[in-house]
Amino acid sequence: MTSWIPDLSSGSGPLYVRLADRIEHDIDAGRLSAGTRLPPQRNLAFDIGVTIGTVSRAYALARERGLVSGEVGRGTYILAERQADAQASPPHLRVSSGHAPEPREGVLRFDTTAAPEIGIGPIVERLTVEICREHPQEVATYIRSLPTHWLEAGQRWLARNGWEPEPHDVVPTLGVHAAIMSVIAAVTATGDRILFEPLTYASVARSTALFGRRPTAVAADSEGPLPEDLERVCAQQHPKLLFIMPAPQNPTLAMMGRQRRHDIAEVARRHQLFIIEDSIYGVMVEDDLPTIASMVPELVFHVGGLSKAVSAGLRGGWVACPPGYASRINTAHKMLTGGKPFLTAETVARLVNSGAAFELMQRTRADVAARVSLARKTFEGCDVQLHDAVPFLWLNLPEPWLSGTFKAAAAAENIAIDEEDEFKPARSDIAFHGVRLGITTEPSRELVGAGFRTLRQLLDQGPAAYDSYN
Repeated sequence: MTSWIPDLSSGSGPLYVRLADRIEHDIDAGRLSAGTRLPPQRNLAFDIGVTIGTVSRAYALARERGLVSGEVGRGTYILAERQADAQASPPHLRVSSGHAPEPREGVLRFDTTAAPEIGIGPIVERLTVEICREHPQEVATYIRSLPTHWLEAGQRWLARNGWEPEPHDVVPTLGVHAAIMSVIAAVTATGDRILFEPLTYASVARSTALFGRRPTAVAADSEGPLPEDLERVCAQQHPKLLFIMPAPQNPTLAMMGRQRRHDIAEVARRHQLFIIEDSIYGVMVEDDLPTIASMVPELVFHVGGLSKAVSAGLRGGWVACPPGYASRINTAHKMLTGGKPFLTAETVARLVNSGAAFELMQRTRADVAARVSLARKTFEGCDVQLHDAVPFLWLNLPEPWLSGTFKAAAAAENIAIDEEDEFKPARSDIAFHGVRLGITTEPSRELVGAGFRTLRQLLDQGPAAYDSYN
């Protein structure tokens, strides 16, 4: 046990928050090393002249921040290296896509959600010839500026339900993931907390950890983050940014209603919390809901792209920035990716501005709807979330299936799926017992239907019929 006496003369806010901040500060400064036992609550309360309740709340807050662990009767101990320190200690980083190695030939790919092949090849071929003929110099060199029609393409693609960004606030990017990471790099710093739902597009969370940021989960329900928990986390942990997918959410297909969007916007405004509003799947869904960017434009980065609706291979993406941030995001994107190739950017812009991208999206919607219809029939009676325009479904597993076991059983049948751990932004004790099935990668609907039937048989037979021993 240490004789540590914290200095609470500086800082702001309630005493328990200042005490938790001091614990974090002294860990970072090396005054509290991993394994150190903090003073008993009663002793520390006496030493610094506060109530036991103040110390108890501070220790609880430090535990929520991942700084300490504690058990009744054992004491409170400083944990080993925190995730925020990963950048300083590369050997401890786990760099992974979150997916298993590429499935072998003959495996049905239900583990990706890229747009199906709906006849884009000839269109891209024609555009490529035109662009190379008309812009030979630009195709051969680096991009020096962003043509206005590239920005207008982003404006058109991101516009939704009466909201559209100003062209000068739009940044073209190498897909949506690059857009998201450019925002995080530009508006947060090492050690900042980034908030996610308990299940989310976890590649972003893993990338933030690689950047030295601290992914943190906020409680959610069927409409997304709970405003009251978001308020609590903002007050206690001072996060810098919230990543959300309002409708539909990946992987659960949660749909955020109008009031919830308003409530999230109000919490963000009170705490000056940046929001990344990811609409990569939202463009596929027709509704009348306002964007969160329209509610709190000074804090929201609205991102979208072509990968789910038109083509993943073109790497077409955009971010609509709060006023004054476009140049900063464009610089971050260029530094992270090297910049967007002229040929790709021009192709994507022409697809959108000519209306071809929207026509291709309608074909994608029709193809997705046909596949969802197969899923709806096959999984009738199951606890499954799906939408006619969304290229994946979320399957809640019946007792006694576990998601990892079901994924292994599916793999034994040559079907690749994603289980819930692929979508957790941080380590969690919460079990959802669900899997996500992407339904658009396989070109043959007959094979997709056969895969659905195999998975339904696994569900009905239960894990007792599956054995991993060979």
